[in-house]
Amino acid sequence: MDSVIELQDLKTMLQLNTTDQDGLLNLIIKNTTKALRFKLGLNAGKEFPQELDYIVLEVCVRRYNRLKNEGMASYSQEGESITFKSDDFDDFLADIEDWKKLNNAEQAKPHAKFINPFSKEDCHEI
Repeated sequence: MDSVIELQDLKTMLQLNTTDQDGLLNLIIKNTTKALRFKLGLNAGKEFPQELDYIVLEVCVRRYNRLKNEGMASYSQEGESITFKSDDFDDFLADIEDWKKLNNAEQAKPHAKFINPFSKEDCHEI
């Protein structure tokens, strides 16, 4: 599966200039892409919708920033408080649902089957 975002785009967002963490960043991109494909209902053969690339990039940034704080719902120390969402995709659920509605509407176009009883082929779809 090809990445839907470029490693360099993620490194730019994170202000990283070395290759030290490229392996980790590629893994984050791969897992985030798989998670979004699942949420969109895309099987392995379906092309990833480019209009949703921004979600992968934004969630990758969140995922990277959460490293070493996995499982922590909130953190407080000397007046500083940090709280993580339970799902990195929460802010994008409306966009995901909108895309699914539009995509399902296109797939649900009516079609008809014509059967020719004299043909050796089973049927023709239109």
